[in-house]
Amino acid sequence: MWRHTARKGRSTAMQTEITELLGIQYPIIQGGMAWVAEHHLAAAVSEAGGLGLIGAANAPAEWVREQIRAAKNLTEQPFGVNIMLMSPYADEVAQVVAEEGVKVVTTGAGSPEKYMEQWKQSGIRVIPVVASVALAKRMERCGADAVVAEGCESGGHVGESTTMALVPQVVDAVQIPVIAAGGIADGRGIAAAFMLGAKAVQMGTRFIATQEAQVHESYKNQVLRAKDIDTRVTGRSTGHPVRALRNEMTKRYLELEQEGASFEELEQLTLGGLRRAVVEGDVRMGSMMAGQCAGLVREILPCSELVPQLMQEAKACMKGIRIDE
Repeated sequence: MWRHTARKGRSTAMQTEITELLGIQYPIIQGGMAWVAEHHLAAAVSEAGGLGLIGAANAPAEWVREQIRAAKNLTEQPFGVNIMLMSPYADEVAQVVAEEGVKVVTTGAGSPEKYMEQWKQSGIRVIPVVASVALAKRMERCGADAVVAEGCESGGHVGESTTMALVPQVVDAVQIPVIAAGGIADGRGIAAAFMLGAKAVQMGTRFIATQEAQVHESYKNQVLRAKDIDTRVTGRSTGHPVRALRNEMTKRYLELEQEGASFEELEQLTLGGLRRAVVEGDVRMGSMMAGQCAGLVREILPCSELVPQLMQEAKACMKGIRIDE
């Protein structure tokens, strides 16, 4: 169930099981994008009433600790850390988030089961990202507080099911709240996610095009210029498909895949590609990870404007609709 409430100093808020669980005002979570989701962006989203995330990716634990402390200097609102469990530093990062009093952890690329007891004892809300019903059910059994059901429209590493198909199936399969992700960039997408049974949304691509995102302007501009057909999925042959904006790198990668290139050849082509895009602005050979919704992103806004605007759009779409369990 959701309901609108007026809060002092804010436009109309929307309360759901997720906003109550996480202590936030709007059911919007910023994706934990590697190289993009650092403390400036995370703090700005949280200050705006959503939940900002720091993306740990493959970073060392001490970098994550520094990012957490930097975010705390910018906001007193809850924020979280996304941990990629295949990272060689995952064990150390898992310890750091407990030591630093992080409120929320989202996880991907593996199962957080071995960390669950420690995180629960530290009062951390644990929200794994899943791409299937089976994994959602497994995460519920091991104690997850909620799950993010992410469809293949998303940027970065993708599964097979679309958001439209995946979210309601996960909602039907688990008792914990479900957060929808993949292809959501405006209030219409948020409203649609609620119709599918989600209690919140996670958005990545839309937050690349914000003033606070420490992303090269060339990358941001490519997102703004993107059309509906401007993403490509590479890496299907390796079992690790990744969606990014099309450029010379994705073209060459797909050609090599068709030629039967080895994993080593393909990996060499993309090594350091995301950093090149985010930091150096290499829009030719960098990996500009973005979802299919990039074509809906048309302007760069501060998070303080974007988050309330998204909720106002969603509310307008849902006006007159009553959703009661």
